[in-house]
Amino acid sequence: MKESFAKPNLVDGHAHLNEIEDVNGAIERARAKGVSHIIAVGMDIESNRRTLELAAEYPGIVYPAIGYHPWSIQTDGIDATLAFVDRHLERCIALGEVGLDYKVKLKKPIQWEVFAQMLNLAHRHRKPVIVHARYSHQRCHRMVADAGMDKAVFHWFSGPHEVLDRIVEDGYWVSCTPALAYSPAHQAAIKKAPLSRILIETDCPVPYGGKASEPAHLLDTLAHLSRLKNLPVEKVARATTANAREFFRI
Repeated sequence: MKESFAKPNLVDGHAHLNEIEDVNGAIERARAKGVSHIIAVGMDIESNRRTLELAAEYPGIVYPAIGYHPWSIQTDGIDATLAFVDRHLERCIALGEVGLDYKVKLKKPIQWEVFAQMLNLAHRHRKPVIVHARYSHQRCHRMVADAGMDKAVFHWFSGPHEVLDRIVEDGYWVSCTPALAYSPAHQAAIKKAPLSRILIETDCPVPYGGKASEPAHLLDTLAHLSRLKNLPVEKVARATTANAREFFRI
């Protein structure tokens, strides 16, 4: 990246900050690289609570999104988690991470019911939704659209092109991660998606190339997206930052 573009004021649209041990150090390194805003996402009551705490500790830098990830769903904890999200969602910039994952063993009808209730909360609180859709892209899109959501981003999108077309037609977004470096499905989807519908993220601390990520690695996502689109880094940075500001209203 050129020195004149050292601080582009990027937005990491999806970070599990509660899973990072040295949060302060990670935020300092991110800001030094030009990452000015971080959307911290939750997966269950514990991570949601920590996400809210981090947003309070780093106002204007960390913005909270709380949710109920399909990996975290326990049948005896659904009501309590829904109630927690309902109580605290008004303080958040988005609902997430929520969605469906057909690779986990949790029965699909339970996932559908939880996701539907989460979408209802998002609609009632007028919050955008951060959607996890693994092997469930078509169903996730249909549920989001049927719920009447104004704004949704399909996180780390690697799904079928026909679903991507419907996502774009409905005015929703997709996001990309440093996995653009090696994932053919992710590359193909993001190459097809219009730049105006793309957000960038790290999904940290997910490891890429065997190394745990952090928000500073958003510049890797940016660089991979720039190469994939054959566009200058500066243009891609400006576009994706504008997209994130529109989506999250920051």
